[in-house]
Amino acid sequence: MPETANVTYSFLGPVGTFTEAALAQVPEARGKPWRAVNNVGEALADVVDGRSTAAMIAIENSVDGGVSATQDALASVPGLRIIGEYLVPVNFVLVARRGTTLDDVQVVNAHPVAYAQCRAWLEVKRPSHGHIPASSNVAAALSLLDSGQADAAIAPPGIEKHYDLVVLASNIGDNPNAVTRFVLVGRTREISAPTGADKTSLIVELPEDRSGALLEMLEQFATRGVNLSLIQSRPIGDALGRYRFVIDADGHIDDERMSDALLGLRRFSPNVIFLGSYPRADKLPNEFTSRYDDGIFTEAREWLKGLRGA
Repeated sequence: MPETANVTYSFLGPVGTFTEAALAQVPEARGKPWRAVNNVGEALADVVDGRSTAAMIAIENSVDGGVSATQDALASVPGLRIIGEYLVPVNFVLVARRGTTLDDVQVVNAHPVAYAQCRAWLEVKRPSHGHIPASSNVAAALSLLDSGQADAAIAPPGIEKHYDLVVLASNIGDNPNAVTRFVLVGRTREISAPTGADKTSLIVELPEDRSGALLEMLEQFATRGVNLSLIQSRPIGDALGRYRFVIDADGHIDDERMSDALLGLRRFSPNVIFLGSYPRADKLPNEFTSRYDDGIFTEAREWLKGLRGA
């Protein structure tokens, strides 16, 4: 990522969020100003308007799936690119104002994704509880200090070190292996060099609502040996039956099999959004069979050139 005179990074705040923990993994962000924002839209607006060089946003959770607000924002804000991805293990605590006990809890404030990951625990411990959605996990905790609407909040571990709250229960997540995937988004057009352990993110619209359209889109990848690690549908919103698909494909745009798949997608779909090729956070090498090696594609082009007498 190129350096600029005024490098600032946006993240979903306030201090103490998992998004801040993801941003702390970015070497280029260390020692630079960080700007806490209230939602994904504000984070991306910072990038588009030049207030920030890049923004860290959550895009997928291993338990709850894709983050729809992020996916829809990336589909509607042009000119953005994913620079890199970062994984943060996720667990939660239940916090409350001083003097509150677990038996006092009737209403819980929580970010919807966090609530979904702790719902089974809550239904066992407080089966009749109510839920108030919050914009972030830390915002849920802070709401306890600002109002009396909720009795407790789901928050990240360590929140009590920053704010005057007490922990009623720890490790309340339903899945101890939960991980949230974050992406750093900027406006740079530069693409990092392929590493062999890369991911390419796309948003693809189906050209029409007809039998076999989704299969035809998937064949653009399958016939070129490209594995998909994520595919999620999102309504376009202009009519029933109209969908776009958020896709993560294993590989880099400079890989022959991936570039050939992108050409096929462009012929197939009226709207393909390329979000970027970047190193995988898990650093696992991309796997594919030898018949999809780069040399196979280049040899085929040379063969065709020979048929034409070139």
